[in-house]
Amino acid sequence: MGYCLVEERRAEGVVSRFDPRFWTVNFPRPMMAAVTTTAPDALRVDAVFYRADDLAGLIWEAEDRHDHPLLAYETARDFRECRLSFRWRSGGVRALDAVHGPVLTIEGRDEAGQPRSWYVRLWNHATGAPEDAKVSIDFADVAGGFLLPDEADPVWAGDVDRMFVSLVPPDYDGTERPLDAPAEGWAELSDIRCEGPGSVLAIGDAVLPEHKLGIASGYDDSYHLTPARLLRNALHLGYRGRLIHYLGMSHYFRLEANSGGFFVSLAGGALNVAAAAWQRDFASRARALGFEIVWSLSYELLDQHCWGDWKQRAADGSPALTGWVPPSTLLSPAHGGAMAYLQAVAREVMGIALAAGLQPKFQVGEPWWWVKDGSPCLHDAAARLGAERIDLTAPVSERDKARLDAAGLLLSDSTAALCAAARQAAPGCETLLLTFLPTVLDPAMPEARRANLPVGWAGAFDTVQLEDYDWVTAGNTAASARGAPVAMARLGVARAEYLAGFVLNSEDKAQWRVIEAAARGWQRGRAYLWALPQVMRDGLVVWEEEESVQDFDDVAFPLALGREAEVTPEFSTAIQATASGHETRNASWAEARTRYDVGPGVRSEADIAALLAFFRARMGPARSFRLRDPFDWRGERELLGIGDGVATRFALARAYGEATRAIALPVAGSVRVFVGGAQTQAFSVENGAVALDAAPAAGAEVRASFDFDVRVRFAEDRLTVSRASFLAGAAPSVPLVEVR
Repeated sequence: MGYCLVEERRAEGVVSRFDPRFWTVNFPRPMMAAVTTTAPDALRVDAVFYRADDLAGLIWEAEDRHDHPLLAYETARDFRECRLSFRWRSGGVRALDAVHGPVLTIEGRDEAGQPRSWYVRLWNHATGAPEDAKVSIDFADVAGGFLLPDEADPVWAGDVDRMFVSLVPPDYDGTERPLDAPAEGWAELSDIRCEGPGSVLAIGDAVLPEHKLGIASGYDDSYHLTPARLLRNALHLGYRGRLIHYLGMSHYFRLEANSGGFFVSLAGGALNVAAAAWQRDFASRARALGFEIVWSLSYELLDQHCWGDWKQRAADGSPALTGWVPPSTLLSPAHGGAMAYLQAVAREVMGIALAAGLQPKFQVGEPWWWVKDGSPCLHDAAARLGAERIDLTAPVSERDKARLDAAGLLLSDSTAALCAAARQAAPGCETLLLTFLPTVLDPAMPEARRANLPVGWAGAFDTVQLEDYDWVTAGNTAASARGAPVAMARLGVARAEYLAGFVLNSEDKAQWRVIEAAARGWQRGRAYLWALPQVMRDGLVVWEEEESVQDFDDVAFPLALGREAEVTPEFSTAIQATASGHETRNASWAEARTRYDVGPGVRSEADIAALLAFFRARMGPARSFRLRDPFDWRGERELLGIGDGVATRFALARAYGEATRAIALPVAGSVRVFVGGAQTQAFSVENGAVALDAAPAAGAEVRASFDFDVRVRFAEDRLTVSRASFLAGAAPSVPLVEVR
């Protein structure tokens, strides 16, 4: 496969400004809102409010910050040449004519270039009823202000960043007090029209060919987008078939007020009204586009909304907390209430899948006992696994191994019950397990797998999925190569799917190179990229490439012919003499390229026959091969690099004073590695590099001794060998040239 990162927007089509697919929503916690498209010219916002100061914004941005660069609309900040109109309908929110009713806030700069906001009350531009009206706005002649004309504040719409419509609950008063009960509301904009010379935007409309990689996504990272927009990106970027959809840990749940906070609740259902509307629209659109959805649910929940007795806890009583800001926590597999909650969520999302006509597929995503400071969080009251702390980084006693096995049994029993709940709602549901190998197979904690990769999972799932992005992005390919077979053997599967990713921050987008390579190299089942919002953000594009003809045969030139080769290293240097006789020299190559003539090694007619057969097998110069340089074929304690505590991969190299030569073809079995002066056996050799099992300490020298071959090819398309010349004592000329 091939890949690249696209940065520039490339507009190929056109779209109407204010197209319903490209609006977004935003809001403060704990409220939730979602926007979906209900027709080509209509959208709907669903919201749930918990406090008297909750406010949701329905947003149009002048700059597309969300779509993939190949699919984004053009940046257009001047709205003065367009007129917007729509039908407004709403319920459960402040009406158009009310104080704090819907306002179009316009943010940008005034005619003098100074930052400025205007507040356009929609009721001032509406005809009809407060909850069912026609709204018309001419951006060339519009004024903010509550009462017009007395409070008119003329808008200059020539340099706008964004505009948004505000939605608040009926009991809105601007204070943080909890509402007496959660308030659900909605608003619909239909018959959306944009007219005038500025009504059309250029938009990227590339459609990439289908490729073999799958894609994963997550509601927590895309709740603010319309499902139509998200799926447009997936489809146009060439993703097909299964799409893994993580329900998330922070945006899907209902809440109830208790003890000064808000906690997850099943009152009225499992999903809040906004999340439910979004998932239903996502499911129906995915089916229409031919996607299969794998619904993923984890044991992770936003800590501030999790009941205290549901949380996994460390030996000191502190909750299991992730590094996210704000942090999430992990639900205890032993707590009946927590597991009943997840089962209710599973049943509800399976119902959504069935209602959309999708084949039900349910993934349990990364279930585990959280490990804090080297110790598993097994100490919540429901677990009853003993009060003593288990140090997984030290030798584990038989008693503690039994405790870890018991924890593993609790975990596998809980996932079995969760899958049973999904099957109860959707008979025949395919069940999947996703496990994160760097945690469950951490070499520093070898007994962790007893609890977090329990033997009870063997044969318990229809499909196993593996993830190891910490290893991949750190360059620890050796750990990846070892980890997958270990996990698959423990789970009793011959094939597994693979999730490659992810890139948390855009400044680290160079990591896509190793992520894409890991996904491309997975041969045990389908591979997926994690995740679509980051693919869109960073402009990642992947495509299938025609398989190139194998141009290297991993065979050695017959030693009987090659050992007496003539050797000619060469450089390419441009030398220019000035009028005064001085020279300037420019070296075009950083390393020498070597030419060989192996003709002097031909000693018999049998050698001639072997040479001709070898030449034919290589198709002349078409295929390269190994040659042992008779004068330079060994490196002794060559410096490969200095440890930094993170890197585990070090390229083999041979030093010639200040110059170095990359070694691509070490001889199998000849490599010896030294870390900090001590020889180690904990390594593997792959693609001209040493992959250590563990990262060397910062400052430790990594050295290696090895034998190596040179990659060469025949220099010419023809090979002339005369028996008469050979019998007369003349050696044939057989030129070879090094290939880099």
